[in-house]
Amino acid sequence: MAGQKIDGIEVSNAVKEILKDAVKKLNSENVVPCLATVLVGDDPASATYVKNKHIACEKIGIKTKDHKLSADITQEELNKIIDKLNNDKEVHGILVQLPLSKQLDEFATISRISPIKDVDGLTPQNVGLLSMGKSILRPCTPSGIMEMFYYYKINLEGKNIVMINRSNLIGKPLYHLLLQNNATVISCHSKTDNLNEYCKNADVIISAVGDRSKFKLTSDMIKQDAIVIDVAISRHEGKLVGDADYDDIIQKASWVTPVPGGVGPMTVAMLLKNTVTAASLSKEIVG
Repeated sequence: MAGQKIDGIEVSNAVKEILKDAVKKLNSENVVPCLATVLVGDDPASATYVKNKHIACEKIGIKTKDHKLSADITQEELNKIIDKLNNDKEVHGILVQLPLSKQLDEFATISRISPIKDVDGLTPQNVGLLSMGKSILRPCTPSGIMEMFYYYKINLEGKNIVMINRSNLIGKPLYHLLLQNNATVISCHSKTDNLNEYCKNADVIISAVGDRSKFKLTSDMIKQDAIVIDVAISRHEGKLVGDADYDDIIQKASWVTPVPGGVGPMTVAMLLKNTVTAASLSKEIVG
């Protein structure tokens, strides 16, 4: 019997409906949630990501401020823009689209964002709070994955979870969120020996490699009724794919996220949620 699809579009739409009501309530208190985006250079993919985020904001009533900067901007010039946004009381969330140009320091740039406006959840302060279970603004993709578990009432307590990613954007923050839900988490990566054996013993596999030439998750690598969360997205043989062979995997797994239409929509939804949360916090901080 085939498993069930975890529908990221359905879950993200449910989140957005709740956020629409939250935005209306903030509007009634003279607060208009506002997200400022900073895009350095003219990379087409990054420009598309930012544009889609603006469209998503508009649909639920979040105001946006768009800052398109030259690819050769200096660190000092970028710092001044971030400082200005930090001090702008109309701006509740700041998103610097990554990656940055080579002359810029990504860590220094992210660290400069005010933690209460850090809607990506990547500043050192918010990363530290996350590791202590005290965070409010959390990284969007890990938060989106957790939201899908909650929506489908998938209980993680006591589950053995193998996560194939150790990045600051996904693997590390998700590790803490899973632990906070009483899961047992094994963090794997490109240097992990016997990765197949870890996968075969996992109740849940969360994969975010993103390169089909290096890694592909197939049904012979998972145990019966495992849960597979496919975070990766790349173009392979003319199609958008994840790490998992979805049609193959779903015949053996109990729950699987598709690509596209799985984790991707949740990342944007949680960015909107973080922006609305930051706007709610600002009423007390600014007021």
